[in-house]
Parts: sequence; C-alpha cells; structure tokens
Amino acid sequence: MSDTKAAWLRQNSTLFYFLIAQFIAIGAGAASVLAYMVKLETRVHTMETRGAEYTVARMDELKLRIAQQEQSTRTNSESIQRIIDVMTRELRISPNQARP
Repeated sequence: MSDTKAAWLRQNSTLFYFLIAQFIAIGAGAASVLAYMVKLETRVHTMETRGAEYTVARMDELKLRIAQQEQSTRTNSESIQRIIDVMTRELRISPNQARP
C-alpha cells in the first residue's frame, strides 16, 4: 500500500508543487491586502484625530492670503487710476470721451 501511495505521489508531484505555490501566492496577496487596509485605517485615524484643527488652520491661512491679495488688488487699482488721471490731464482729453 505504501508503494502505491509513493508512486501516486511521484506521478502527481507537479500538482502538489502547483498547489503549494498557489497557497503561497494567495497568502502573499492576503498579506498585501491586510497591510494596505492597516495603512489606510492609520491614515483615516490620523485625519480624524487632527483633521479638524488642521482644516481650521489651513482655512485661516487661506483667508489671510485672500485678504492680502484683495489689498494688493485695491492698491494696484488705485495706482492705475492715478496713472490714467495724470495721462488724461496731460493729453487734455476726457477718459469718457469717444474717439472719432
């Protein structure tokens, strides 16, 4: 009986190697998915922990930048208006006057 089992095992050794390799590949895939899930959960936990403070700080920073841009735009607009006034005064034309 043991001779027949040994012979059968020798004949089907390729099948056993394939099955072992398949189990190893499935295990590696499962380990990879598990590692990805742990990494993702860590990121979610981190964002939940510090997300609110971080978001508020970021929004305050953006509001400050917007205010600076608005001030810069206002200053540039006033400067352009002064240049237009000086140029129209020197050319003795009205800025609203249509050209022929």
